[in-house]
Amino acid sequence: MSKEIKEYDKKGNLIYFKHSEGYEYWYKYDERGNVIYTKDSTDFESWREYDKDNNRIHYKCFYKDFPGEEIWGKYDENNNRIYIKNSWSGGREYWYKYDENNKRIEITEKEYKEIEFRKQEKEYLSRKKVSRFELMEI
Repeated sequence: MSKEIKEYDKKGNLIYFKHSEGYEYWYKYDERGNVIYTKDSTDFESWREYDKDNNRIHYKCFYKDFPGEEIWGKYDENNNRIYIKNSWSGGREYWYKYDENNKRIEITEKEYKEIEFRKQEKEYLSRKKVSRFELMEI
C-alpha cells in the first residue's frame, strides 16, 4: 500500500497531492491564497478568478474531450451572490435578491435589470444633476 504525498509552497498552500491509489493533483494560488488553477492525473483542469473580496466570479473547467463548463457570478456589498450564469444550462442566468433576514430569493431578469438601473441612476445622479432621459442615453 502506497502512502499519500503532499507538497506545500512557502506560504503553506498545498501545491501537489498524490493519493495512495496513484491519482495526482496540482494546485496554483493567487497572492491572497485563493486556488486559481487545478489539474489532476486524469487531465481534468480548472481555472478560477476572484473579486477583491475573494468571491469566486469566474470558474472554467475542461476534461479531455469534454467541452467544459464555465460559471460567472456577481456579488453585492454584503458578499451575497446576486447573479450566476452557467454554460451547462445553455447559458441560463439567475438573479437573486435577499430579504431582511438575508435569505436568498430568486428574481427575474427584468427585476434584476431594474434594480441595477436604479443603482446606476442613483450613483450617477449623486455625482451630477441630470435627467433620467439623459441617463438612459449613457
